[in-house]
Amino acid sequence: MSEAAGDESLLLILLKLAVFTLLVPGTVTVWLPLFALFPEVRHRPIDWSLATAAAIALIAIGTAGYLWCALDFAVLGRGTPAPIDMPKRLVVRGPYKYSRNPMYISVLTALMGEAALFRSVVLVEYAVGVAICFHLFVLIQEEPTLRRKMGDSYARYCEEVPRWFPRIAPGRRKHAV
Repeated sequence: MSEAAGDESLLLILLKLAVFTLLVPGTVTVWLPLFALFPEVRHRPIDWSLATAAAIALIAIGTAGYLWCALDFAVLGRGTPAPIDMPKRLVVRGPYKYSRNPMYISVLTALMGEAALFRSVVLVEYAVGVAICFHLFVLIQEEPTLRRKMGDSYARYCEEVPRWFPRIAPGRRKHAV
């Protein structure tokens, strides 16, 4: 494959990643909660305080975490977070050294930041519902698919890296990318 063809492939992957990001995490974190389900929340006045700054920090951390993971999927894994276009190679570096699901954790962090920013119990309840859906999706679809597609390297990865709660020290063994 020529270098130009490889660049086109990465550009296409990044374009698909941008579309996925706008459609899926964008829908879960912005369009659905703030425009469809609870539009009254976004009209609340924001009281600028230390708590507001912390809420904005949570949103920024969640967004940055998602982008880091998604870009690793595109560049290293040569795929996207979309189940129909998943990475071709197992990505186990960066945040994936500490948790098998840092992308979901990042989205939930952003949602909790929104709940704190708007001081909204209903957004906390929504985030809990989203967390339950993420967990079920991981158990029912994602992990079985990764076991089938990635084989022994994914099985070893699962033994070393927790599903949800990040480990302080990263896993010990080396994996593919």
